[in-house]
Amino acid sequence: MFTKAKMTALAAGISFLALGSAQAVEIEYWQYVFDSRVQAMDKLIANFEAANPDITVKHTTFPYADYQTRVVAAKVAGQGPDVVQLFYGWTDQFVNGGLIKPLDPAVFPHDQIESEFFPIVSAMKRGEDYYGLPTAVRSLALFYNKAIFEEAGVQPPSTLDELLTAAEATTKRDGGGNITTAGITMDMAGQDHHWWREALIRQFGGVPYDAEGNVAYDDAAGAAALKFYTDLQTEQKVGLIGFMDEGQAAFRAGMAAMTIDGTFRLGAFASNPFEWGVVELPANEDGLRSNYSSYFANAIGATAEGEELEAAQKFLAYISSPEAMEIWLETVGELPARRDVALTDANLADPIRGPFLKGLEYAYTTQFYDEAAQRQTSIDMVNRVLLEGQSIEDAIAQAAAAEQAIIDGGRQ
Repeated sequence: MFTKAKMTALAAGISFLALGSAQAVEIEYWQYVFDSRVQAMDKLIANFEAANPDITVKHTTFPYADYQTRVVAAKVAGQGPDVVQLFYGWTDQFVNGGLIKPLDPAVFPHDQIESEFFPIVSAMKRGEDYYGLPTAVRSLALFYNKAIFEEAGVQPPSTLDELLTAAEATTKRDGGGNITTAGITMDMAGQDHHWWREALIRQFGGVPYDAEGNVAYDDAAGAAALKFYTDLQTEQKVGLIGFMDEGQAAFRAGMAAMTIDGTFRLGAFASNPFEWGVVELPANEDGLRSNYSSYFANAIGATAEGEELEAAQKFLAYISSPEAMEIWLETVGELPARRDVALTDANLADPIRGPFLKGLEYAYTTQFYDEAAQRQTSIDMVNRVLLEGQSIEDAIAQAAAAEQAIIDGGRQ
């Protein structure tokens, strides 16, 4: 059994060789393809194998669009990963599908999890069991292109009104009025659905869900938040759905002055051919800020047993240790999931990491029942307004009904 003492020792960087090693065993780790995340995991695996030469970790990746399907197919075939990465919003699907098993509290004590990790780790708990632990957590912030801002003579916005002013000043158009450089990206398939749901709705006086978890945005606040967002294209004409396909692609190419994205973009944006900065998501006119926090967790696969299970527990303990979180922060840019690793003076003072850390203080974590399907309701809602001319009120009502049906189905 992998004891609490062993877990503590590994977190402190002590080799498991000193604690006794098992027979040679190979385990398999699965995650989706995202370059900086793959690089970080390769580093962690190398460190872990050096400390545990009797354990080999096979690193397998799949495209994001195919990832959940591949995990399900492997389980049906009686196979699958020993340790698997999953978005917190997929937890119900993975638990109900028998894809992962609960963490052994003798190995991962609940009191340690709850005292050492940020509170949003509770999204991995079902009943009395935790089903996974994150290495890193995410929040959102506003990225901006410093050269474009300097050319336009504007400062990074701190309020929604200032956001509109900066977006108008930095948008470039051709002779026909077509956008050539967007003031701000518009990408509901990216992070904008979180911005609308957990930030804008609250800033316009509403809540996305009520105390029982039912949809609550089919009201004046939800409509006002949606109008603010769609007006970026229809009224202000500073952004465009589908511009360069993805918001992050437009920003990386220097074709957008601002984009809202998560900490996971820090590693990817490091290679941008221009200097960029980060500020907190803009507040409303009353100074209210809101944000969205999320994470990918690592869990024990349902098929892990015997020596593979013990090795998988050792590996999960390491990739959720302080050492691993520091490596993940430097390689990917995502914030450590442990409070003491994240909330250092250096991180809080950092001009890039600081805004994301501040965002965690007022962030909400959406309780998803089917993250992909719920995201799609937001995408469809905006497309009906912008591409089909549907009214704001009708679009909101249709989205609310569709999402409520997903939530109701997930509770059954």
